[in-house]
Amino acid sequence: MPLLTEDAKGVYVIAVTPFSDTGEVDWASVDRMVDFYEEKGATGLTILGQLGEAPKLTAEESREIARRVISRAKIPVVVGVTAPGLAPMRELADSVMEIGAAGVMVAPPWTLKTDDQIYAYFASVGDVLGKTPWVLQDYPLTTNVTIAPKVIDRIVRDIPTCVMLKHEDWPGLSKITTLRASSDKGETRRISILCGNGGLFLPEEMGRGADGAMTGFCFPEMMVGVVENYAKGNPDRAHDIFDAYLPLARYEQQQGIGLACRKYVLAKRGVISSATLRIPAPALSKLDIADVERLLARQEKRLKEIAA
Repeated sequence: MPLLTEDAKGVYVIAVTPFSDTGEVDWASVDRMVDFYEEKGATGLTILGQLGEAPKLTAEESREIARRVISRAKIPVVVGVTAPGLAPMRELADSVMEIGAAGVMVAPPWTLKTDDQIYAYFASVGDVLGKTPWVLQDYPLTTNVTIAPKVIDRIVRDIPTCVMLKHEDWPGLSKITTLRASSDKGETRRISILCGNGGLFLPEEMGRGADGAMTGFCFPEMMVGVVENYAKGNPDRAHDIFDAYLPLARYEQQQGIGLACRKYVLAKRGVISSATLRIPAPALSKLDIADVERLLARQEKRLKEIAA
């Protein structure tokens, strides 16, 4: 499988980690999930992210999940390797690259406070990862680390193995505009920008110069449709598709129960056998489930309307 580059575009779905009802990794569902994402048009997969419940996995489980997904997938796989220290990060990164990963993803630790600290940390990441291409995950809503555009520009200029930004700042559209202006003027390399936040702002992000999505909304076909139609120069059609899915995407983006909602829908779609999250974890109430079912029914109605 080719390595990740600055030219990456499309939809890299953030994959869940399927568990059985008793909390063990469900390997049959892992296989089915990979096939499902490919069938829905995903360009790549990203595994072992926060919404893949990576912190709840053992080191051996993380390696085995990476091995299973990479061996199954016909599309590039990016592996989250964020860790409290650089040594375990490098160990996991080296192991997944040896079995065919396209690259790795790294988020900053919450302890970083200043621009210089942020830059120094990612310079160290570049050093320890060696030739491995990596994604800078910019998600201040969960990391509590705000990375200014000038700091991202500095990282991109000085660390050639940083080939992608996973953009999840919120509000963050102006950040995309600023970063693209820097590369357009030749001040920095133009790297790939894929966006997260459940796809909530994907049409606007595409309009600002993003190359696609890297997130895990339970209907990846929405993200594929938006990105493909923007690439074809048809933003109105992209917005029509987005609008049909927006209420459910909004509901899924709730802090706390969002992943439970995502897994509930994926289980309902037959992608995974169980909606179980590994403990400790929240659960959907009967009222939450009723909300989701109502949203699914209304979504189906809207999809029929735009297809007519």
